[in-house]
Amino acid sequence: MSDYHLHLHAHGAYTGIGPPPGEYPDGLIESYVDTALARGLDEICFTEHLYRCVESATVLGEFWAEEPRRHLAEQTERFILEDRSLSLDSYVDAVLSAKDRGLPVLLGLEVDFFPETIEAVLGLLEPYPWDVLLGSIHWIGGWSLDHPEVVAEYVERGVETVYEDYFALETELARSGTVDVLAHVDLAKVFGHRPPNPPLDLYRPVVDGAVASGTAVEVNTSGLNPLTGEIYPAPEFLRIFREAGVAITLGSDAHTPEAVGLGFDEARDLARSVGYTERLEFRQRVGTPVALG
Repeated sequence: MSDYHLHLHAHGAYTGIGPPPGEYPDGLIESYVDTALARGLDEICFTEHLYRCVESATVLGEFWAEEPRRHLAEQTERFILEDRSLSLDSYVDAVLSAKDRGLPVLLGLEVDFFPETIEAVLGLLEPYPWDVLLGSIHWIGGWSLDHPEVVAEYVERGVETVYEDYFALETELARSGTVDVLAHVDLAKVFGHRPPNPPLDLYRPVVDGAVASGTAVEVNTSGLNPLTGEIYPAPEFLRIFREAGVAITLGSDAHTPEAVGLGFDEARDLARSVGYTERLEFRQRVGTPVALG
């Protein structure tokens, strides 16, 4: 089994727990590998957030600047300034060094999708030897939709409007073919907000886009918490992906070694329940079907 969604640093201001931002001390990557092996996994992929890397500033720009609700723009600006504390080159070097030491690790990246700047982002990423790129939506305009400081925006906009706006972006990402896997594809439910009925009409365009572009979707266990209460994607959403022939990966979205592979029994059970028997393994952005395990 493989965990294809891992981060080496926690978000926000440094609390003294874990490595200082941008540092990769001896034993850090090994601690993730040790947990993975103890939980029956044989491979892991690190997928740091691109926006957290200082090199991203020139290609992403101040994407929050056009947000008309100034408190949202200001919150995002503060968050980015606090969180953008890593170096893309240092991250890549750390993972490649672990590969060279024979550790079962892959080099990945989580790429936030902004339609206006995705081509510049791809230009920045092109020289690096990625094994897999995840694509995600964390912002609608300048609103950081999964940040607890601005969660009231769900009520301000209305949950159905939020879902419509979020899935319009997710559909565009799925159609773009710019990444290999869609990460936490229904993240709009992160704080437990849901429309009265499953939004199947919003799910299907995302699935159609993934089919057209050959993009996979991850079964992400980070939703197994009291607030979200559900794996990403929702069972009915994952079933539509399966019926359309969209392949899957599994990811924990861990930001600490202790969380590697958490919830994978539930993830496999969910995948099997909708008909999956295989997942993808990636090398150099080429996915190969293997048994789900």
